[in-house]
Amino acid sequence: MTKRDFLALEDWAPAEIDALLALAARVKRGEITGGLERKVLAMVFMDPSLRTRTSFETAMFLHGGHAVVLEPGRGSWSLETEPGAVMDRDSVEHIVDAARVLGRYADAVGVRSFPRGRDWSEAREDAVIRSFARHCEKPVINLESARRHPCQALADAMTLKEKLGETSGKRFVLTWAWHPKALPTAVPASAALAAASLGMEIVIARPPGFELDPEDTALIRRVAQQSGGEFVHIIDDPDDATVGADAVYVKSWGSVKLYGNPQEEAAQRAALRDWRLTPARLKSTRGGRGIVMHCLPVRRNVEIDDAVLDGPNSVVVDQAENRLHAQRALLLELIGGSTT
Repeated sequence: MTKRDFLALEDWAPAEIDALLALAARVKRGEITGGLERKVLAMVFMDPSLRTRTSFETAMFLHGGHAVVLEPGRGSWSLETEPGAVMDRDSVEHIVDAARVLGRYADAVGVRSFPRGRDWSEAREDAVIRSFARHCEKPVINLESARRHPCQALADAMTLKEKLGETSGKRFVLTWAWHPKALPTAVPASAALAAASLGMEIVIARPPGFELDPEDTALIRRVAQQSGGEFVHIIDDPDDATVGADAVYVKSWGSVKLYGNPQEEAAQRAALRDWRLTPARLKSTRGGRGIVMHCLPVRRNVEIDDAVLDGPNSVVVDQAENRLHAQRALLLELIGGSTT
């Protein structure tokens, strides 16, 4: 039987994503129990996690399955990721062998690996997650990589549909926020792709120099057009960004142009602390009622003010809860039994 990976939202047809979201809604309403009995999910976390790890472990438990968590270098062997490496240094096991073995033990394998190295042209290839998928005989789930976080995107789409009802033509604003660290672009790119797939108007607000990967921007535009939406424009002013928004997704990310040059990147970012979502900026959303989204963890009063995060427009906790339900649906689709 041919396996099916979940590496990026755009790898699945729109009808397939719609079916996953419909299944997630049924799961959330309590209409489906079981379906993962005697199934095992192995998760390899090369980087930290709270929501992803907890929601997947909970999902497997709720449907009768079992989750195994591995943290290379902490309780399991450190992994060598370079093809053809001469392994005479610290790494003990090659990713090729780990992927092959886990594919024999588990029914699906999840992998989290943030960008590494000093060259964006290499990091953007998502070599770690794609190597796991190539060498593992079971479905591989991307738990966040250099370029994509499809599980977060699935929950984002679910949240947008729940909170906005009909999403077509409504305005989705992805706005950059200051952060003390240069973060990956996986979440913002995936969030915009999720909104684009729902036929929304897409606005990306960011300071000059903090553009997303050009190929990702082009893909967001193409997906929006194919789904009946529109890529409206790119804004470089935080006060203009939220005007007329139905949904504001706040997220920081590092400059891909300065990837591998941390000191220069930090110097460019240093003067941008005003890029945060404040109550005043929230008032400029459509009727002042635009929903506020963030993938969490969030730097309070740095990315978003307390008054906004704890206010009536914030849906960040609902969004985090939907990680659980969306992933329950994904697991049932990939390795589960009947969902009727």
